[in-house]
Amino acid sequence: MYDRRSFIALFFALPLIAWGGGSLYYSPFSTPLPTIAAGGFVLVSLAVFFLARTWKQAVSRFAVLFAVVLVIFLFKEPSNERNWQPDLVLLPSATIEGDRITIHNIRNCDYRTETDFTVQHYDKTFDLKELTSIDLYLVDWGLTSVVHTMLSFGFNNRDYVAVSIEARKELGEGYSTIKGFFRQYELTYVVADERDLVRLRTNYRPGETAYLYRLQGNKKLFQEIFLDYLRSINRLKDKAEWYNALLTNCTTQLRGHTRPYYQKVVWDWRLLANGYADALAYETGTIDTSLPFTELKRQSIINPKAQAADQDHNFSLRIREGLPGMNPTAPPK
Repeated sequence: MYDRRSFIALFFALPLIAWGGGSLYYSPFSTPLPTIAAGGFVLVSLAVFFLARTWKQAVSRFAVLFAVVLVIFLFKEPSNERNWQPDLVLLPSATIEGDRITIHNIRNCDYRTETDFTVQHYDKTFDLKELTSIDLYLVDWGLTSVVHTMLSFGFNNRDYVAVSIEARKELGEGYSTIKGFFRQYELTYVVADERDLVRLRTNYRPGETAYLYRLQGNKKLFQEIFLDYLRSINRLKDKAEWYNALLTNCTTQLRGHTRPYYQKVVWDWRLLANGYADALAYETGTIDTSLPFTELKRQSIINPKAQAADQDHNFSLRIREGLPGMNPTAPPK
């Protein structure tokens, strides 16, 4: 006789069944095996719950099935050796010699369109003592509650180097949030000139709106965050890691590097819905609060400034002109 408690157990197992099916569907096996394996796992899992005599029997059998899928998933290793998109071929790295920091492979693509560009890189040496600001970018592409986040590090309010945490895509590969849950992309930190990372989003990708906010803090805090970024950048150069759309993405990684800003935030739903991260930052005093938040957000849109500046070598300075909280004459102590 069918145990009704098996139906209750099935209800709670459905997310695991969906994840397991997706994991097998995006597994590295040759076609058509992934489709067959995914469909077979889902069907057998459902049958286990409907045919088992007791709920305990159903749960134990499903646990064995799921464990097999999980082992297959965990055995898939990330790699730095793939046929990457041309703008993601070179990984950045940093040489740290006291306060003298040289960043290698800073990207500065020359864009003609979003997909037509010439890849360029350069090395640059920075003095850690001259790090005077950190700026937060939120890039909205129409979903409102989900955005792309980036940080930019400013030296003496003159030189800026931006970092975008992204999924590293192979040649001809597009981004899919669903695929991002199943170890389909390696994690990468794109270290680039703002004329690359920012201008790509404001000038060449239609429908994207970029907001720029200056973070409050002192030089010691900025230096700690910058060095923490560089440690992760060097680690990824030596050993690849997986990107995950939920757990290891642009915002979760950024939050990990900026832990001091979240010490007073035990939990807030905006830590997941990152499209509202600027509102959370405003409430915690992390960004400028001299204006009402709605006005601050309106004034922080930089698309018109970026489009006017375009390829100007003073691009970083021009997009910051007149923005709230941007006072080049008063660097932090």
